[in-house]
Amino acid sequence: MKTLSRRSFLKKGALYGVTLLTSVAGGRYYMEEIEPEWVEINQYTYSHPLIPPSFHRTRIVQFNDTHIGFQYDLDNLKKTVKIINAYKPDLICFTGDLLDNPVDYKVTPELYEILNSLSAPIGKYAVYGNHDHGGYGTELYELIMNKSGFKVLKNSADILYKGSEKILIAGVDDASLGVPDINQALRGKPDKLFTLLLSHAPDYAETASSYPVNLQLSGHSHGGQIQIPFIGPLITPPHAKKYYEGLYELNSHFSLYVNRGLGTTRVPYRLLCRPEITIFDLHKGNGGILPS
Repeated sequence: MKTLSRRSFLKKGALYGVTLLTSVAGGRYYMEEIEPEWVEINQYTYSHPLIPPSFHRTRIVQFNDTHIGFQYDLDNLKKTVKIINAYKPDLICFTGDLLDNPVDYKVTPELYEILNSLSAPIGKYAVYGNHDHGGYGTELYELIMNKSGFKVLKNSADILYKGSEKILIAGVDDASLGVPDINQALRGKPDKLFTLLLSHAPDYAETASSYPVNLQLSGHSHGGQIQIPFIGPLITPPHAKKYYEGLYELNSHFSLYVNRGLGTTRVPYRLLCRPEITIFDLHKGNGGILPS
């Protein structure tokens, strides 16, 4: 058997070391600079018999978890707004975590201008995420969203009309730092009315699925930010342990969609977990959710 000289051994060791360092450096660059900017647009057709004929082909756009001030900035938000407006949404839903750290972020008029430029004829709605409450941000978040044309649903609901026909949009408070109350949100809800629920926390679906709700839209998980093939996300936050990404059918009348979000928090990395904007086109029918 051929043996390596000390010189050859050191040369090969150095080569392996350089290869490893290059791979790590390249991987870090990809996770920090490439994938976090590589937004994925996921588009679905959502069919349900309770959707009124006048809401057929109504388009909902969902986005969340921008965490402005950590990695994601106002230039990123401008790009997001441009993408969303290009899809001509009828209804826009922001499912929480606007600023990463409200107590340290200096809000400027530009933030209001960018969010105000989002256009949706039926309306723009939002719910609290845990970061929106954190750092004494509760009142600031509501102020920002209200000044930007969004209505914040905090254990409350609105009826949306097209002519004489209607659907319901409801929102619950964040499950981590707020007090979600679906009973209060749905109080007085008419029977047999198609109902869309916004909840930052996806695992709240365990509660919501026993109520007359048809579709829950959530965020919070970031999809784990870093996913490993055949293993999945390395870490998911509380209230996103069971449901962390994509579509879930919990029973015959209740569907959940978990958006991976646009920004990052704690570490500025994404791996196999691209940022996401989600589009839902409503159809009257029985098909459930299908990719468009």
